[in-house]
Amino acid sequence: MARRESNNSHQYEGTHTRFEEEPIEEATESSNLEDPMCDADESTIGQDKALDHSMCEPDDSDDVARPLDLDDSVIGSDKTSADYYFDSYSHFGIHEEMLKDVVRTKTYQNVIYKNKFLFKDKVVLDVGAGTGILSLFCAKAGAKHVYAVECSHMADMAKEIVAANGFSEVITVMKGKVEEIVLPVAQVDIIISEWMGYFLLFENMLNTVLYARDKWLVNDGIVLPDKASLYLTAIEDAEYKEDKIEFWNRVYGFDMSCIKKQAMMEPLVDTVDQNQIVTNCQLLKTMDISKMAPGDASFTAPFKLVASRDDYIHALVAYFDVSFTNCHKLTGFSTGAKIKGYTLEADSPVSGRCTNHM
Repeated sequence: MARRESNNSHQYEGTHTRFEEEPIEEATESSNLEDPMCDADESTIGQDKALDHSMCEPDDSDDVARPLDLDDSVIGSDKTSADYYFDSYSHFGIHEEMLKDVVRTKTYQNVIYKNKFLFKDKVVLDVGAGTGILSLFCAKAGAKHVYAVECSHMADMAKEIVAANGFSEVITVMKGKVEEIVLPVAQVDIIISEWMGYFLLFENMLNTVLYARDKWLVNDGIVLPDKASLYLTAIEDAEYKEDKIEFWNRVYGFDMSCIKKQAMMEPLVDTVDQNQIVTNCQLLKTMDISKMAPGDASFTAPFKLVASRDDYIHALVAYFDVSFTNCHKLTGFSTGAKIKGYTLEADSPVSGRCTNHM
C-alpha cells in the first residue's frame, strides 16, 4: 500500500488496532479475496534515496563563500525542522511518493475520465487535496467547480499548480481543516478523497470525509470511493523476523532484547511476496462510505485463519480493497496479492479477535 506517514495530529485521528487470541473453535467459512483488481507489487512503495554530495573546491577568484538566496515565494523556505515535524505533509517527498503510486493514482484518473457523466457541471469537494491532482482530474472532466481543501502548507503550492494549468476559475484551493473551513456553497454534488491509511484505518481521513458528507453532500450525492474492505492473512518470513525482531538480541555486542517486546507490538509497513502467505484470507470489515456512521470505523471482528501448508506463521498481514461502485463499470484497486489455488487444511487454525479503535 502507498506509504502515508504523518505526524500531523490535527489532521488525522489516531487509531489503535489490537489482536487477541481466542480459544480454537470449529472452523467456519471465511471470506477470501480470490481476484483483487491489482497486484500489491504494482503499487509504489517509497524508498529512501541516498543523496550524492559531490565535493567542490573553492574558486580562486572568490574570497568568501556566497550564501544561497532563497526566494520567499518558495514554499517551505521559511520552515524549520520543528515545523516539518508537526506538518509532515509539507514534505514534497510524501506527495511525490503518493503521486508515483501508479495503481492508486491511475485508478482515480480512470474513474474520473471514464465517467465524465458523473462530473459534468457538478460541484466537487476534494478532501485532503494535497497537490490538487484529484481536483485537476475533476476539472478536466467537466466539473462546474471544485473546492480543494488541504490542511498542510502544500495548499500554497496547490494554488500555484492550479494556476499553472489554467484551472483557477474552476478550482478553489482552501487551506485549513475541513471541520473549520466555510465553503462558499451550501452543498456539493460529489466528495472525492484519497483518505485511506495504513491498515486502511490507521492515520486516515475517514472521519473527516464523513464529516464533510454529513455537512455538505446533497441527498443524492456521491462519495468516491464509496466501498472499502479490510482483510487479514498470515505469512511465513523467518528472515524478516530475524532482521526486525531477533536483531535486538545482540546489538554491537550489547544485549538490547528488552526492546523486542515493544518491537513486536509495533506494526510494520512493507510489501509481502504472495508465496509467503500460509493461510486463507478472511474479510474483517466492509464499509459503505456513503452510508456508514462515524462510529462504525471502530469495531471488533472475530477471525479464524486456516493453514494451507505445513509451515511457521511469523506475522499477520492486513490489506484492503476500495471500490467505486457508482461508475459505469465497477472500478477499484487492492493492496493485496492474488491468492489462488491453496488447499485449506482444517486442522491448523489460528483464531482471535481484531479490534480497531478510532
